[in-house]
Amino acid sequence: MSYTIIIPARYESSRLPGKPLADLAGKPMIQRVVEAAQQSSANQVWVATDHAEVHERVLAFGGNSVMTAATHESGTDRLQEAVHNLGLAAEDVVVNLQGDEPLMPARVLDQVAANLQNNSWAALATLCEPLLETAEYLNPNVVKVVHSDDLRALYFSRAPIPALRDQDVHAMTKLPDSLYARRHVGLYAYRVRFLDDFVGWPVHALESAERLEQLRALANGAQIHITDSIAAIPPGVDTPADLEAVRRTFLQEQGRVS
Repeated sequence: MSYTIIIPARYESSRLPGKPLADLAGKPMIQRVVEAAQQSSANQVWVATDHAEVHERVLAFGGNSVMTAATHESGTDRLQEAVHNLGLAAEDVVVNLQGDEPLMPARVLDQVAANLQNNSWAALATLCEPLLETAEYLNPNVVKVVHSDDLRALYFSRAPIPALRDQDVHAMTKLPDSLYARRHVGLYAYRVRFLDDFVGWPVHALESAERLEQLRALANGAQIHITDSIAAIPPGVDTPADLEAVRRTFLQEQGRVS
């Protein structure tokens, strides 16, 4: 299997400024993400950043880094610039691994790349997980997805979908298995030609309402392959509390905390 992993690493963050360089048990977060990606079957792993210090730190630990503009509105825009700076071909497969996902299992990276390569009808591929807790189902920060029986994404939303019409979900702790609720995992595989199309499309009204880029793809007729991930996806780092939790995970692995 041949594919490239690109890790967008934006330095500025409203909740965690300088997040790519945050210390995780002796290494910057971006190094931990690169090392996780290197455990996969990818041919190459690149960091795409807009910040000179991040770029230099990646090169210092032996990683690959490509500079991109600081004006990009999204990680997808940054990814598209990076693939062209790297000279990737139109049919090449690229996996977008977020720079705050240092615990991403390598076999999940291989899974999403293979899913795209094995389904020629798909413009991109992504993953989901069973959603069992009512609190997550109702949480707008948890993105939900519904898909067809042949694994084509139908819609993504921050709202609870599919809806329970005849039951009071607020009275439940667990969701019924029959609901087949799924949480979207924000890991994507693309072909380079799709990225070129995507950045040329205007922001769609659905995308603006939900604040979900993947709705731009659906609104423009792109087919998205989606299936359950083959391994649980650990949380990423969005907040200081997340950072401390992930830091503790690495310290535990090193036997430095119990």
